[in-house]
Amino acid sequence: MATYLYKLGRLAFRRRRYVALVWVALLALAGFGAASASTATSSSFSIPGTEAQRAFDLLEKRFPGGSADGATARVVFKAPEGEKVTASANKAEIKDIVGELKSGSDQIASVADPFAAKAVSQDGSTAYISVSYKVSSMELTDGTRDALEDAGEAAQHSGMTVEIGGDALQVMPETGATEIIGVAIAAVVLVITFGSLIAAGLPLLTALIGVGIGVSLITALANLLDLGSTTSTLAMMIGLAVGIDYALFIVSRYRAELAEGREREEAAGRAVGTAGSAVVFAGLTVVIALVGLAVVNIPMLSKMGFAAAGTVAIAVLIALTLVPALLGFAGKRVMGRRARKAAEAENRPEAKPNMGTRWARFVLRRPVWVLLVGVIGLGAVAVPATSLEMGLPDDGSQPKSTTQRQAYDMLSDGFGPGFNGPLLVVVDTKGASDGRTAVDRVSQEIEGIGHVAAVTPATFNKAGDAATITVIPKDRPSSTETEDLVHAIRDAGGEIKDDTGAEVLVTGATAMNIDFSEKMNAALLPYLALVVGLAFLLLMVVFRSLLVPLKAALGFLLSVVAALGAVVAVFQWGWLGSLLGVEQTGPIMSMMPIFMVGVVFGLAMDYEVFLVTRMREAYVHGESPGQAIVTGFRHGARVVTAAAVIMMAVFAGFIGSSESMIKMIGFSLAIAVFFDAFVVRMAIVPAVLALLGRRAWWLPRWLDRILPNVDVEGEGLRKDLTGGPSEGGGERELVRV
Repeated sequence: MATYLYKLGRLAFRRRRYVALVWVALLALAGFGAASASTATSSSFSIPGTEAQRAFDLLEKRFPGGSADGATARVVFKAPEGEKVTASANKAEIKDIVGELKSGSDQIASVADPFAAKAVSQDGSTAYISVSYKVSSMELTDGTRDALEDAGEAAQHSGMTVEIGGDALQVMPETGATEIIGVAIAAVVLVITFGSLIAAGLPLLTALIGVGIGVSLITALANLLDLGSTTSTLAMMIGLAVGIDYALFIVSRYRAELAEGREREEAAGRAVGTAGSAVVFAGLTVVIALVGLAVVNIPMLSKMGFAAAGTVAIAVLIALTLVPALLGFAGKRVMGRRARKAAEAENRPEAKPNMGTRWARFVLRRPVWVLLVGVIGLGAVAVPATSLEMGLPDDGSQPKSTTQRQAYDMLSDGFGPGFNGPLLVVVDTKGASDGRTAVDRVSQEIEGIGHVAAVTPATFNKAGDAATITVIPKDRPSSTETEDLVHAIRDAGGEIKDDTGAEVLVTGATAMNIDFSEKMNAALLPYLALVVGLAFLLLMVVFRSLLVPLKAALGFLLSVVAALGAVVAVFQWGWLGSLLGVEQTGPIMSMMPIFMVGVVFGLAMDYEVFLVTRMREAYVHGESPGQAIVTGFRHGARVVTAAAVIMMAVFAGFIGSSESMIKMIGFSLAIAVFFDAFVVRMAIVPAVLALLGRRAWWLPRWLDRILPNVDVEGEGLRKDLTGGPSEGGGERELVRV
């Protein structure tokens, strides 16, 4: 592989005008496609194989035109102190609002009069209008949203407090200025690392081109592939981080080759042949981790994974082709005078050891202590993960300043917390001899379960073969009592089906959240096994060792559990919440742990490949195991540190997002990269390798014969270029049995 990439790097350097033209053309085409594509709607949320989804599908068949997947809103009214909403003036005002809402938009499916629907609290202080729409929240027009907001403002003139809940006011997430700050920090780190504005700007430019192509393609295909609004944001987050890092490693190796006196084209070829091999395998691990999200069998999550994986693949291709092409345009200006002198001094035998060398020697002197401090430290941070509670956000997790959160609190105070998460029980009576009797029994069984605040009368469809019953729990939607109630209704439904033939299904937003959380929990271990297993095989091919990939996987598990602990401490317990803009604590988003596992695993393997490849390269060239560790850190520690800081800055930039999912994922990825890069890869990995010695590179002979030789460290390339064994001496025979 190294030889092929070497030729590719030289070709891209020589034909730099054509290569640059091709990538600019691709960017222009993708941008044109995105600009001409129709506005993306929200991605349809489905959970195949769950009872809530089966009930939802049944509703669409048996209650056509019911807009089961349409947006909803609740306009909540609270009378002034000492008054009631049933007072003549207040009642007249609310009825006027009902009329305004009905005529306010042709996207309205239904508007329920609170006095006819019995949506008035017992003390008469609170009432709410239920509004249903024909389309999803992202398909609502600005005029429809304005009509909803205007209706609320008009009612406030009468002295009543009016707030609006539901997903009808949901808008596209905003990421804020912190995203730009993250890129700015990355630029500063690159300038410090390279000491040259041209060298610093090149990774930023190529990363932005790659992200531009990836995000534009996602935007262009959003309607065709039913991609959600967060898909492009997550693809941009990951693509920007890896794009900068991959280009950083190529440029860094190119400068090192120049410092050794090689011509520019030869330096570009060698940089792509060596560092480029590591980029390919690092990118493969990220792609495997992201594509592996498909095993969860949740379409929205699978699409997010595929879209992000595509952006990573583009970043790899750009690093291998566009980066060497732009290096050709930059000339030797990619290396400032001061940087050139520093690099030449570093390559002299008498050169003063750099920070990476000093740190590696320190770890070699005290490997046991470094290992214990690292493992115990991450273990302590991971303790909060034992209290992990997962769920999906509702209006109760919104900031207290939002109208959605205030409407949620008003409903809880006036009607009880369960009114914010009603359960919808669907009864399929097609197989029952007496459907109405079966439905009556369902209502009676539910009323006798407990933790039920109210059960509405059943509503049958026109054909009379299905009915819906709304159940109001006593507790809030995210409580364990409500989850127990859902399971109790389903258990009772099994007995009813045996006795009457009627099938009972529970759905609604709350039930969907419960089913989603359970499915994510069930998928986590199989996903881990698949991703870690495939990456283990990949790393075994790269390093031709059994213990190095095993150590890499175990180190990743340690860092990801520590990151989960930090997420729980901040978003569930509220530690440092005000500093990070977390106004409301609550359960951790169900998809966050498994998504974080996928992304962080791929990124963690990036640093493993980049750092340990240098060590193996030194070892096969004749250095002792200990000296190989020092050599790996001398050449790679500074660049890996810069890459990690850049990635953390990019991810941390998304913490300023108004979307709770983006904020949480941004924090989790940033803290996980910190733990993995600086604790696991920089401390635990060299400590373990120091303790293992030559055994770290052990591989059975029979397995060595089976595994393909991909030549990541470039040994075959050196033989081709020199016509001899290698430039640094004879090749060491790795440990075999």
